[in-house]
Amino acid sequence: MTTGDWGAGEVDTDTYRHVVGRLAKGVAVVTTTASGHHHALTADSVTSVSLEPVLLLVCVETDARFHDAVLESGRFGVSVLAADQRATAVWFSTPGRPLPGQMDLAPHTLGESGVPLLDGALSTLECAVRDVHPAGDHSIIVGEVRAARLSGDPKAALVHFRGQYSALP
Repeated sequence: MTTGDWGAGEVDTDTYRHVVGRLAKGVAVVTTTASGHHHALTADSVTSVSLEPVLLLVCVETDARFHDAVLESGRFGVSVLAADQRATAVWFSTPGRPLPGQMDLAPHTLGESGVPLLDGALSTLECAVRDVHPAGDHSIIVGEVRAARLSGDPKAALVHFRGQYSALP
């Protein structure tokens, strides 16, 4: 199959950002522990991949310190955020925040894998890194889900749409 000559021009990255911003996405904080520090980032690129085996993916910018940390540790946690955790999403998406003590602002417990999982999240997952695929300025990190937990609290979800956080009942 050939692609032909269509679309041979450059796509404007600002336009692209606005186009994909119209795809409403759930918000999660992805965590790991490496070299004696907890690492975390806000992600709206967490996606279920497979049920047999149970796999999910997260896309991580290769320049982010989380990228090297998750590859070093070989495991990560995902905390799906509730609408009342907007400030947490903002904090873990703030560039240049200090590494030591960054988890002090987010109540959490350590999962069986040793990664932090956020208290008050709608659900949590613990994953072992299974595959890493280079993809432009990001890596697609595929995790094998080893533990999944649902909150008993029926709170609204935090979603990201058009560059804004909002609640989804």
